[in-house]
Amino acid sequence: MTPLVIIENLTVAFPIGRRLFGPTPMVQAVKGVSLNIPKGSFVGLVGESGSGKTTLGRAILKASPISSGTITYCDGTRHYDIASMSKVEERDFRFQAQMIFQDPYAALSPRMTVRDIIAEPLEVLGITQSRKETDARVREIASKCRINLEHLRRYPHAFSGGQRQRISIARALAAAPKFVVADECVAALDVSIQADILNLLKQLQQDMDLTYLFISHDLSVVAHVCDYVAVMYLGEIVEEGPTREIFTNPQHDYTKSLLAAIPSLDPDQRSRVVAFERGTVTMEN
Repeated sequence: MTPLVIIENLTVAFPIGRRLFGPTPMVQAVKGVSLNIPKGSFVGLVGESGSGKTTLGRAILKASPISSGTITYCDGTRHYDIASMSKVEERDFRFQAQMIFQDPYAALSPRMTVRDIIAEPLEVLGITQSRKETDARVREIASKCRINLEHLRRYPHAFSGGQRQRISIARALAAAPKFVVADECVAALDVSIQADILNLLKQLQQDMDLTYLFISHDLSVVAHVCDYVAVMYLGEIVEEGPTREIFTNPQHDYTKSLLAAIPSLDPDQRSRVVAFERGTVTMEN
């Protein structure tokens, strides 16, 4: 498959404290990562909290500083070198790539109606030229995201977590992007609502020809929706491959520890990870 996003030897570092003399100490959140995200794919990025998943996702959207390496976006007609984009290119890139955030409660302004939340990217990016055109686009994307059109005049506090996440998805897709970073977008939802949102994302992928980078710490969720998986540990990608291959024949010890930690209802298959260190997995049946 043709890559839509190409990441080569990417490093993202942040300063930790300041010194009066000498260089500022830095911590590397992402260390020399290389990854291809094929066009039309649903790529899962998994790992425990603090492994660098979100930082990588934000770097692709130029929302985190890129210390070294390259990120290239190319859909056949547009080509962006993310690290060196001009302001004009960066604005144009916002049409192509968007992000769905983890917390549907914090991601939405309580002072804006659902209509205004979805309309905001259309107006900020200058996609629509009149209120009538904006309203038509808002209704269109709201319907695709299974939002009741009668609810567009309501405020976010009136909705459940699952409904709020649909609103967040609609806002992210209002500009008709081709690439979406979904950062733990079902982590705050209960299991039944998770399934509904995941099925919605899959349907939208088909309807809008989307490519996803799906960031999650939950491997059971990743197994349900992703066709390719990359595993991050301490800022590095330690293993990647087709989802079925990763789940049935993991090669790296860290991947094995993550899979072993998935709860099982079968007592014959239950196992518990006792300890994990680089190169060592200790398990107990």
